[in-house]
Amino acid sequence: MARASKSKSKSKKGGKATRKTASNPKLRGQEPIEVFFWPTPNGLKITAMLEEAGLPYVVRPVNIGTGDQFKPEFLKIAPNNRMPAIIDPNGPGGRPISVFESGAILQYLGRKSGKFYPKDERKRAAVDEWLHWQMGGLGPMAGQANHFRRYAPEKIEYAINRYTIEVRRLLGVLDKQLAKRKFVAGDLSIADFAILGWARGLERMGQDSSEFPNVMRWIKMMEARPATKRGLAVTCEGYGKIDISKDKNAWKLLFTQGAKA
Repeated sequence: MARASKSKSKSKKGGKATRKTASNPKLRGQEPIEVFFWPTPNGLKITAMLEEAGLPYVVRPVNIGTGDQFKPEFLKIAPNNRMPAIIDPNGPGGRPISVFESGAILQYLGRKSGKFYPKDERKRAAVDEWLHWQMGGLGPMAGQANHFRRYAPEKIEYAINRYTIEVRRLLGVLDKQLAKRKFVAGDLSIADFAILGWARGLERMGQDSSEFPNVMRWIKMMEARPATKRGLAVTCEGYGKIDISKDKNAWKLLFTQGAKA
């Protein structure tokens, strides 16, 4: 399959949008999936899946540091005011559909593409187990560890230790799982894309990478995949320009649900 090409177009919702054509020739006539995105672990799991599945897509930046996630047009498709979300113009029955929550998006894209989400119920159950393990465990716990270590206005020792230790436990669970297999649930699946973004940041969460050799082997293997590498490289104009730990407005938007000062 030909490698996906890139071009720039103006987003309907403001800002620049990155358009990726389908690497699968059978899909090149389809309108691209709109991905409402910021390059966080939850956003990057979607672009990695899209690249691996060869689906056409266009990135609609949602700058979470300036409050794009609270705009009325975004809330129409993501009522929890969290990115990522997607609009697929080629949804079921040929009609558009919007999907929010990264786990639900991965499952939808797996069903749509027929890739990385097995139809066999036993295999699918194994993938779902690890997808939900990330959604309910590693993601939230890593997010809390990262918050209390980097962004909390006060360094609360109990909170830092509580979440750092729990992330260590979860990574230990993942390391044992990967000791027995190449990918998390057997074959490459949406579970791998879901977990990868969070596992890659383990050092920021106070973890010693030498404790998790199987996790580190898996991360390197995943990052070396050309399609996954492209997905992880997707970014947005303005990303990294705001230091959330120092910018009071961005901090309030992210950590006080946009409450007025």
